[in-house]
Amino acid sequence: MPHGFSGGVFDDLLTANERFSATFTDSELTGRAARGLAVVTCMDSRIDPLGVFGLRPGDAKILRNAGARVTDDVLRTLVLAVYLLGVNRVLVMPHTDCGMAKATDEDVHQLAARQGVDTRSLEFHTVPDQDAALRHDLTRIRTSPFLPSDLAVGGAIYDVRTGKLAPVEADSAS
Repeated sequence: MPHGFSGGVFDDLLTANERFSATFTDSELTGRAARGLAVVTCMDSRIDPLGVFGLRPGDAKILRNAGARVTDDVLRTLVLAVYLLGVNRVLVMPHTDCGMAKATDEDVHQLAARQGVDTRSLEFHTVPDQDAALRHDLTRIRTSPFLPSDLAVGGAIYDVRTGKLAPVEADSAS
């Protein structure tokens, strides 16, 4: 398979971008979160984080990874978002029917090994208990020494079948 843009592998995307850029109107956006919001959510393509909340480009910072986990890189990005980009509230939003809740790290290592790839140096942050993982991640943000103690932090599980949110509170003992 070709690498990069040669070979036509990305032609559909370039064509779509031509149409998009012909009517592009967001050149005035600054990069700051106009609504002061950061959303940590999953990379699952069924989730439209702006649409879920009726937001527009420029309103929020969207951080996506497999399972909506608060990893070290998410914490690093939240620090930048808070101190540089106007974020004053964070919502962590995993979702129902998540692939990360259907496998363990060991399962992923074994699948990769069948292809001759050794992934044992990677931690995949799979989610055997989604509710517990979300509560842990909320606590991780709330107790981070790098973020303001008064940062508003919330969590909710997004239902991919109904589009509704189910708020989840962090455990005080976590």
